[in-house]
Amino acid sequence: MKRVILFENGTDVNGKVVMVTHCISELLGAASKKFDFKAKRIFTQHGGEIDDVKLIRDDDVLYVTDGESFLSKDKKLSRTNEWITLNVGGKLFTTTKTTLTQKDPMSMLARMFTERSRSPSLLIMPGEETEFRIPPSQQDSTGAFLIDRNPTYFEPILDYLRHGELIMDSNINPAGVLEEARFYGIESIVSILEETVLSESKQQKESDALTRRDVLSSIMSTPVTSELRFQGVNFAGADLSRLDLRNINFKYANLRGCNLSGANLSRCCFERADLSFANLENAQLVSVKMSCANLESANLHSCNFEDRSGLSANMESVNLKGANLEGSSMAAVNLRVATLKNAVLTNCDLRSADLAGADLESCDLSGSDLRDANLRGANWKNAAFELMLTPLHMSQTI
Repeated sequence: MKRVILFENGTDVNGKVVMVTHCISELLGAASKKFDFKAKRIFTQHGGEIDDVKLIRDDDVLYVTDGESFLSKDKKLSRTNEWITLNVGGKLFTTTKTTLTQKDPMSMLARMFTERSRSPSLLIMPGEETEFRIPPSQQDSTGAFLIDRNPTYFEPILDYLRHGELIMDSNINPAGVLEEARFYGIESIVSILEETVLSESKQQKESDALTRRDVLSSIMSTPVTSELRFQGVNFAGADLSRLDLRNINFKYANLRGCNLSGANLSRCCFERADLSFANLENAQLVSVKMSCANLESANLHSCNFEDRSGLSANMESVNLKGANLEGSSMAAVNLRVATLKNAVLTNCDLRSADLAGADLESCDLSGSDLRDANLRGANWKNAAFELMLTPLHMSQTI
């Protein structure tokens, strides 16, 4: 039995040794499996087509094609680098087949012009079962391939395929380029564009946040008899320190990382507001409404919550996980079912405070005054109660 060495049409690498059986069709079938494409014709090194196994000698070097004529290596390279014109949304782009097929061989553009395609008009999008047919008639009068997409977003993608760098003008929306990259199946830049879009979105949100000047302008333009509402407004990272903000409605507002140190926030409404990582050191929080607010890791050092008239601050179900409340005056504050895990409450005045059901795990209450405080059902696991001003009574916890 004879054997031959097969190469793909126009190449001299990745040869496959195949046994010659009874007929040409069996040899073509074996070649199809070896090269993962439908082999239809076999040629000698000089371009002569073989149609009978009797013409094959042992150890012959042969070339298989998917139906096209024989190409030498030099002609194959020339054909790969041939120029192609694309008509994208009415704008012409001229490039080479190598540019469209080499950088991302599984993309839609590569599949349009790859020589292994089952048909020049058949595309299979990466990761999908759907087949997209682009008939040969979808070419304009000059022969340019028509693609009904936005040319503005296509241009940076084509440049990326040319030199491997994603460069966009400042007036181009990266979200548009991202959608085009997904459409064409250029997976190598999708992750880059997703990070760019996310970063720009974050910067836009930060730039949309109100500033100290905006707050002062609103305060000065609002009559004393009217209620000032900043409900659901974004103040992330704003500097509102030492301002008189009494009686303002901040319900659902975003005050994450905001500087409120020394501010007068008495009788303000912060229900369900985000004050995580905010700085409220030395702030006045008399009779404040903070139920279900998020104050995780916030700085409330030396804050005053105590109202001499008897109207207690409401901080029920508030999140104070990891917050610093050292030295704060919190007499009669409502902290029912609040989360105070890992919070610092050293030297706090918590007389008559309601801490029923609160999570005080690993909370530091050293030196605090808990006289008449309600601790029924609270979680004390690993909490510190050293140097207490007054000892806890059993009735406070049961």
